[in-house]
Amino acid sequence: MERHRQAVRLVSASVRALFERAEPYRIWHGSTNSTRPPHQKSGARLVDISSLKNVLSVDTAQRTALVEPNVPMDRLVEATLPHGLVPPIVMEFPGITAGGGFAGTAGESSSFKHGYFDESVAGVEMVLPDGEVVFAKPGSGDAYADLFHGAAGALGTLGVATLLELKLVEAKRFVRATYRRTSSVAEAVRVVREECAPEKGNDYVDGILFSKDHGVVISGKMTNDSPAQGEQIQTFSHAWDPWFYMHVRERTKALPSSTSPSSTPSSEGSVTEYIPLAEYLFRYDRGGFWVGQAAFDYFRPVPFTRFFRWFLDDFLHTRMLYRALHGSGESGRFVVQDIGLPYESAEPFVDYVSEKLNIWPLWLCPLKTPAGPTFHPHLRKPSPSSSRSSGKAEAEVQGKGVAGEMLNIGVWGWGPKDRTAFVRANRDLERRVDELGGTKWLYAHTYYTEPEFWRAYGNHKTWYEALRQKYRATALPSVYDKVRVRTDDALGGWKPWLKALWPVGGLYGIWKGIRSRDYMLHRRATWKWKGGDGKTGKEKLT
Repeated sequence: MERHRQAVRLVSASVRALFERAEPYRIWHGSTNSTRPPHQKSGARLVDISSLKNVLSVDTAQRTALVEPNVPMDRLVEATLPHGLVPPIVMEFPGITAGGGFAGTAGESSSFKHGYFDESVAGVEMVLPDGEVVFAKPGSGDAYADLFHGAAGALGTLGVATLLELKLVEAKRFVRATYRRTSSVAEAVRVVREECAPEKGNDYVDGILFSKDHGVVISGKMTNDSPAQGEQIQTFSHAWDPWFYMHVRERTKALPSSTSPSSTPSSEGSVTEYIPLAEYLFRYDRGGFWVGQAAFDYFRPVPFTRFFRWFLDDFLHTRMLYRALHGSGESGRFVVQDIGLPYESAEPFVDYVSEKLNIWPLWLCPLKTPAGPTFHPHLRKPSPSSSRSSGKAEAEVQGKGVAGEMLNIGVWGWGPKDRTAFVRANRDLERRVDELGGTKWLYAHTYYTEPEFWRAYGNHKTWYEALRQKYRATALPSVYDKVRVRTDDALGGWKPWLKALWPVGGLYGIWKGIRSRDYMLHRRATWKWKGGDGKTGKEKLT
């Protein structure tokens, strides 16, 4: 802990010096999973916390871990699994950090049960904007409870998180995963809600819409039971393994719908397999869900075959894909949006995405949402033009949302090539989301005007500004300052022009990834299943 305390003292001194000069700053973590334009951050003063990247302790009796903010999910899981424990919410991309999950919004396939990532945080050490170091807990009796709730999702605009106390739950060897085939969007949404019911006993629930008539709802239960004789354990971390979404599509494409006309589950419409726990948690890493296929679209002469996915595997993990996306400049025409919606709005939103953007597949992730005020997606009153407002959302009064359930829909795919058309498409998506009573994740491109932004996020500006005043954060960029994309910025100069020439931008992105050496992190990962021959990652039980 002494090394940690010394590092925090240095951060505190840096922040205090900037506070005394009334200079705003941004936090440097060493990496990012945001898709917001990086050029908007250039020239800002930086407070470097990249050295805060260690798991300090795991308390098996209390089932907690003390974790510095730059600990990524894969290192966190590697630290807790030997103790038979795992965080209740693990972001599906290994490079997302604990601090990022707290300061941003992280809703994953266990969030229908446990809520957003910050709900698994028992306390957080923070350096306030004047350099004071405090420890905030969520309980109403804590002196800094308002700071804890305000800082969760506020993107570091109320202070710098330097340590998190995380809750842990019992880990088991495998996840027994079941893939239920659905034949319509309405059926997929209904089955997602069914699988979230407590009597189902699921630990994980999400879904993939490959098209309107081919959906799959994925449910998982942690288990120490071994597969039956002759069954195989499926993995997704090794270079010759299938990408998860392709595997699910292949396993379910010939199945009938898993529900009969009377909505009774049919075993003929589902398939079950056993996946080692860590392999399940990071099943979407290779290929970045399905975004990795876009790299093959860009380098079109390279065929999207299993051989080339194996040959180029180092470049097709999420850490490397993020490096390439930012380095190439292609984030400026790639739609990457996560939308939290009332369940009643899910089907019309999918219809909208299909008609206006033609992006498939789409990800479905059920969420247990808080009541607000918060920057996380939460139930709120839809705009008057919406004809599909939910009963719960109508209960919103005076800018306060209501706790409940929502469905996250992940929309990730190519947008218009023309910059003006790309901005217009994003603005239209924001309009439709607002009409349907939804809220966007703030890691992505955000084009709202300021009044639109505060309406979309529950009219919580008064609450937020009061916290900024109380904790002396008014010199820092606000959440809106950090997330908005400035469309009037001129990206002049020869670099953007050169990167826009195919394939210069793509090759530059690859070079940035190689230079980062992030590919070595996956090569050296110890969470990967090494059963059987240690090469395929499959262990046949005989």
